[in-house]
Amino acid sequence: MQKILACIDESTWSTSVQDAAIWVAGKINSPLLFLHSIEKQQIPDSNDLSGAIGLGARSKLLSEIATLDQLRAKVALQLGKELLATAERKAQEAGCSPVETVQRHGEFIDNLLTLESTARLVIIGHSGTHTDKKTIVLGTQVESLLRQINTPVLITPHDFIQPQSFMLAYDGRETTDLALQRILASDLLRGLHCHLVTIKNKQPDLEEKFAQAAERLTTDGFTVTTRYLEGDIAKQLLDYQQTQAIDMLVMGAFSGSRLRQFFIGSNTLKMLENCNIPILVVK
Repeated sequence: MQKILACIDESTWSTSVQDAAIWVAGKINSPLLFLHSIEKQQIPDSNDLSGAIGLGARSKLLSEIATLDQLRAKVALQLGKELLATAERKAQEAGCSPVETVQRHGEFIDNLLTLESTARLVIIGHSGTHTDKKTIVLGTQVESLLRQINTPVLITPHDFIQPQSFMLAYDGRETTDLALQRILASDLLRGLHCHLVTIKNKQPDLEEKFAQAAERLTTDGFTVTTRYLEGDIAKQLLDYQQTQAIDMLVMGAFSGSRLRQFFIGSNTLKMLENCNIPILVVK
């Protein structure tokens, strides 16, 4: 059975990932797996220091740096184990079962992609260890991950609140139809009010497909609010989300439309950095 793969680290954003993972596990009744990655620390190369300090001092300093690096790795290993144990205990106390943990050395994205085949959904924090709660800065690895992974990804804000509504930005193309299919095939968003939104464009059958999408959602039991918007994609979607106090954004990535440029270009960063709600990316 495929699992919910939740990625935690030493940042305060990990609490949000844990809360989101527990919520998802309860909604779709899937096993839960917490992943912690220990990335390699960089040690200055001896050649980089050759012109700055003498040979004897350089050798001594490099030895001390190596010792410090070993200590840092040991601390990181133990800290990661404690983080995983805490997350596991929290999930079990919330009623999740089964709950597994895994700790791996190496690059985070490499470790995640290795486990992707076992995952039904991946959950990551919007930002990482070097980001302040009050600062909206997209984690450096989020965009890279979205370009490489084929599994749906839930990106959490700093504080996760169980959503009561979601917005699907629909453009009538293949990827948003796929997002719609995944919504209908899963229990994850059932019971949440759906806002089906589109940006007017020159696609001749958009209005018809938009109406069909709304009908499919309604027939399947969703309460649906539909809205046509005009103008700048990022601004209109953000304004609508904030005006309607929508709790989650669902988007289909990598289509061949204007929304494709929105979701993987500069507008992607605008949305991810300014939309302080969970974002579910469906591919």
